[in-house]
Amino acid sequence: MKLTLRQQLTQFAHVLQSSLFPALEEEVGPLGERAKQLVATLEMIPLARFVPSSKGWIGRPSKDRYAVACAFVAKAVYGFTTTSQLLERLAQDGQLRRICGWNKARQVPHESTFSRAFAEFAQMELPQFVHETLIRETQKDRLIGHIARDSTAIEARERFPETAVPVAAKKPSPSAARKRGPRTKGPRGPHKRWKGGKPRRALPEGTRLHRQRTMSLAAMLAELPKNCSIGVKTSSKGYQQYWRGYKLHLDVADGQIPISAVLTGASLHDSQVAIPLATMSSQRVTYCYELMDAAYDAQHIVEHSRGMGHVPIVDPPQRGGNRKSTILPDTNRQFSWAEADRYKERTMIERVNGRLKDEFGGRQIRVRGASKIMAHLMFGVLALTVDQMLKLLR
Repeated sequence: MKLTLRQQLTQFAHVLQSSLFPALEEEVGPLGERAKQLVATLEMIPLARFVPSSKGWIGRPSKDRYAVACAFVAKAVYGFTTTSQLLERLAQDGQLRRICGWNKARQVPHESTFSRAFAEFAQMELPQFVHETLIRETQKDRLIGHIARDSTAIEARERFPETAVPVAAKKPSPSAARKRGPRTKGPRGPHKRWKGGKPRRALPEGTRLHRQRTMSLAAMLAELPKNCSIGVKTSSKGYQQYWRGYKLHLDVADGQIPISAVLTGASLHDSQVAIPLATMSSQRVTYCYELMDAAYDAQHIVEHSRGMGHVPIVDPPQRGGNRKSTILPDTNRQFSWAEADRYKERTMIERVNGRLKDEFGGRQIRVRGASKIMAHLMFGVLALTVDQMLKLLR
């Protein structure tokens, strides 16, 4: 008999409350809320399965990488800004130190060792693999109603990479322009009309969205730019806001559970990551509806979503006082009452982005490089995912 997600979580919470927490309190003393959250997170995520072991290697034995990885999870759960704050807390708090895996303060490695270990975790994409496995194992038998998709700004203290100066394109001469053939745009004049109405706009070819529909997931992710750049977005009051750094693109399921995450440069438009995110989420979970704002209003995205068996609900952009979609450019697109009611669920991704930044270190970035920043954010996403799963029982 297969257990549902709620039954699995209920069983897990019962084991925590009846067996694990009392046993730990006998060893390390009464546990606070943060300590219980850390213990639940470490017990639920399959971290030990992916941390490499150096036993049997030639040379000086390296520090225990599993304990270091647990410490980085604790950094996200406790909301420490820097690694030095984490080390100070580990030196003073014996309870936290024993939960991570060190019995004595002198066993905690130096800050340089933490930096080298974090670089290793970022290079091997440790938190990404752990999060993917957690989602696959806990959500595989669940039918998810809605997936909300959006991006959030990630500010970083980096310099822009040096880029080559683009060569200006040569404009055609007036004589060459006159030699062009006649234009074939169709009927003109006030009394001439297209037979059967205006034809549907053809899908643009040669764009990234067009290429992504026939590419593998690895190829799509490799093509996305990940360098630090300047991003801009329009606030709810109509003002433009700029930042230097990156964008974190998330797919969030019902219950505010992050399913997939992709990090790109801040200058990349949100629509360029929609198809990779949809492909990644479809490989991990089964869902019905995709909720997206006006930035994802593109025909390639909608048709790709429908081709995978999903129902896209995209908020059409407002142009000239009317909501006109690029999918049907000659009609005023309006939500039906059912679509409008389902689209209200999209606010869950705003709450996830807010919690990731305010509670799990998404706003305090002290590392450089796309791989390290992604690892830092994914440790926070791991802690957030477990916290949201356990909240389903409350």
